[in-house]
Order: sequence, then structure tokens, then C-alpha cells
Amino acid sequence: MSSKPALHAACLAYVQARLDAARAGMAAAQESSNSETKSSAGDKYETGRAMAQQERDRHAAQLHEAQQLLAALQKINPDLASDTVRLGALASTSLGLFYVSISAGRLATAAGQEFMAVSAAAPLAAALHGRRGGEEVVFNGRPVRVLAVS
Repeated sequence: MSSKPALHAACLAYVQARLDAARAGMAAAQESSNSETKSSAGDKYETGRAMAQQERDRHAAQLHEAQQLLAALQKINPDLASDTVRLGALASTSLGLFYVSISAGRLATAAGQEFMAVSAAAPLAAALHGRRGGEEVVFNGRPVRVLAVS
């Protein structure tokens, strides 16, 4: 099984990329708004500024969401071992490898190990919560075996 610190680092890289993209988008929208020049057609000017403001607001919301993901990740110590599926646990299951951390979907470590980063509130993580290696649950009508937890 992959090391949790490597999976945690992949999650951090994912969140950092989202932060960077949101900040760049906000800056671009602000630049667009600032470069809009007053024309004789005042409505065109106001419409352009309003559209740039909407774009900036959209990127601000994305930035806020990414900051929340970062805060959630910072609460997890990837060096702590776990014997049950819970926040911060790495669960190897019959469906694949799951790191219970943030909702980021399919990611890969720097070494290329693929895994799913799921929040503790995700349906599968909730179904597996408290389970140990060797236990099985039924999820969406299918049996899911927990192979190992760390």
C-alpha cells in the first residue's frame, strides 16, 4: 500500500493548483475590468465591467472553496496510523485505494500511484466508517471488502 504522506502531498498539490488557478482568474478578471474604457456607448462599458465583476466573483468563490479544502487537509496528520476507516485513513478495498481526506476524486502520487481522495461525508466513506481490514459492507447493492487500513 502507498504511503499516506505521498497521498496527502498529492492532495495538497491538487488544492494548490486550484488556489493558483482561482487567484490567476481573479487577477485576469480584475485586469479586464480595469482595462475597460469608457466609450460613447456607456451601456457597453457598464456591461463589460459587470461581466468582469461576475467573472471575478466566480473565481473568488472557487478560491474560497479551495481555501476550505486546504484547511480541511491541514487538520489531517498523514503520519498517524489508523486501524479503522475514518478521516485521515487510507483504506485499500475491493473497489480500490481510498484516502479519506477531501473530496478531490481520482488523483495520483508523484510516483504514479492512483487513488481516490474522498471526504468523510462521501457515501462510500460513510459506509466504510469504523470498519477494519477484513470486514465487508454492502454499498449500492455490492459487497465491498476492506483489505487493509492504515
